[in-house]
Amino acid sequence: MNTNSVLEALKNVEDPDLKKDIVTLGMVKDLEVENNKVKFKLELTTPACPLKEVLKNACINAIKEYVNKDAIVEIEVTSKVRTSIKKENSTLKDVKHIIAVASGKGGVGKSTISANLALALQQLGAKTGLLDADIYGPSQSIIFGVEDEMPGPAEFEGQRKMNPVTAYGIKINSIGFMAKEDQPIALRGPMVSKALQQLFYDTVWGELDYLIVDLPPGTGDIQITLCGNIPLSGAIVVCTPQKVAIADAKKAIGLFKLPQINVPILGLVENMAWFTPEELPNNKYYIFGKDGIKNLAQELNIPLLAQIPLIQSIRENTDEGTPSVIKNDTLAQYFTELAQKLAQQVSIHYQQAAVV
Repeated sequence: MNTNSVLEALKNVEDPDLKKDIVTLGMVKDLEVENNKVKFKLELTTPACPLKEVLKNACINAIKEYVNKDAIVEIEVTSKVRTSIKKENSTLKDVKHIIAVASGKGGVGKSTISANLALALQQLGAKTGLLDADIYGPSQSIIFGVEDEMPGPAEFEGQRKMNPVTAYGIKINSIGFMAKEDQPIALRGPMVSKALQQLFYDTVWGELDYLIVDLPPGTGDIQITLCGNIPLSGAIVVCTPQKVAIADAKKAIGLFKLPQINVPILGLVENMAWFTPEELPNNKYYIFGKDGIKNLAQELNIPLLAQIPLIQSIRENTDEGTPSVIKNDTLAQYFTELAQKLAQQVSIHYQQAAVV
């Protein structure tokens, strides 16, 4: 056995998402071969990869089949989130991916999805931040139970900036920190755009794998400003299954697909897909219709990232400032799977961009 024979064997292991072998993708690091022992690092493109064990076992099998059936293989699985987005010398320069969470209409649970998605990514090992871009109706400070906190002072290249609030390991900023609970945020279009850019560029985010952006509903000033001034890696659209909501979701998808905007749609999330009462955990009631977003995803050839049920504890956890992922209740698995599928799509789009 030698390094060349091991690398040739590992070329038979293909990343099922990126459709290339792990050697070509540069995922094999620090390879050492001594006698019948093989040791290397398998560097995945995201810590949220759901196929860690599958790829690890495939590597071991390839070495034993093509090189030495008695080989002792030691693999350390690591990850490095890669990015093709250039953010120049701004406070976003160390943020690898900025993901917008959008919806066509309000009331579909977009903010709850954003919060739990950020937390699930963080629990899977990613450095994650959350920006509440819903200028008129900020809610993330309530969801995370940090209404009484404020961003602290910071400095970036000699300029005064803000340190984000940290809750459950997530870096958060929101205009909600600057306004009292009963204080309306009365801003016209140009001021809204300016406020949004200040939240992005006046916050010292530091090193992040993913910055999740909780957008307001609709296709107005904030969405257009975001797409025109912020280097987005992609967007996901949250919707409930009923026909009225789907019509608005199509408009949100259409905005991101406009030639002058051209932001990749990484996937759709069907929220409130069914209702399950606590006393009947095996029952499903499709009160908003069945599979509306699942069918839309098939129609538009967009990945369906998750179908999340309407369960009372999601609302209760949000009101208490302890989202479901933190409670680690039965619902946490839905958000973990959502985070894994989103991370997969980000990696796929990065590979397609073909910029290292």
